[in-house]
Amino acid sequence: MSETWLAQRDRGSLRAMQWMNWLTLKLGRGAGRVFLYPICWYFVVFSVHARRASRAYLARVLQRKAGLRDIFRHYHTFSSTIHDRIYLLSGRHRYFEVSMHGADALDSAMKRGAGCLLLGSHLGSYEMLLAQGRIDKKFPINVLMHEEHANKINRARNRLYPEIAERVIPLGRPHTLLKVKECLARGEIVGILGDRIFHSDKAVVCSFLGADAPFPAGPFILAALLQAPVVLFFALYRGGKRYEIHFEPFAERIAADSPPQTEHMREWVERYVARLEHYCRLAPYNWFNFYDFWGGAAQ
Repeated sequence: MSETWLAQRDRGSLRAMQWMNWLTLKLGRGAGRVFLYPICWYFVVFSVHARRASRAYLARVLQRKAGLRDIFRHYHTFSSTIHDRIYLLSGRHRYFEVSMHGADALDSAMKRGAGCLLLGSHLGSYEMLLAQGRIDKKFPINVLMHEEHANKINRARNRLYPEIAERVIPLGRPHTLLKVKECLARGEIVGILGDRIFHSDKAVVCSFLGADAPFPAGPFILAALLQAPVVLFFALYRGGKRYEIHFEPFAERIAADSPPQTEHMREWVERYVARLEHYCRLAPYNWFNFYDFWGGAAQ
């Protein structure tokens, strides 16, 4: 399943993305929003596998049959958060109305001066969190990510905000763990998403929205290796200019054998999945994993 996802090259032309960036910054967010409707309908019609995955997920989270209107809304929510990156990464973050919930959890973890891991998901917009860190400059935020599956989007992003490349730590490289340790030693935040399996990731199968699905053990093994505090975050898009950022305390330390074993992470993965399910139900159109997440079980 992970290989299938990684094989899906990000669709669309880099030049078209750059044109959308230019249009939005010159004529405003509203002008760019107009083009999202035909773009979304194009993908609803022609992205067959992603459409099926969207329908399967929505049927689970909405607990009813999902129609084309639901699928379009799912696509439009996703494209809206991608479009808002243009404003966020070009320094126009104050345009948005952002409500913060549970920020004390992050403050408490950071008071120790040893940094923390911020564990999120493909739910909502992690760029909104990066933008908030950029606004107050209170806590430097670095991001662990696989970049190869969205190369065009990332190239367009880097043109808007070249400095972000310094804050991205590529996953799966020989120096990845060392980079994370260095960031934590400087008292910085390292963000990682925990709801997508890549390559040879070690997986834990958990019940999610009524059926078993694989989740990576890697983020939890990383936290156990580094003995770093972990805070959950979910940055939800609420329509218009509105976003909500939720923080929750997750673990002061994740204890484990040395080296940590995948099965010993089960309790932590299940806790994470339970909170992800809660927020998926709270904002059902915000989850952006457009592939067969349950490996065919949701068909």
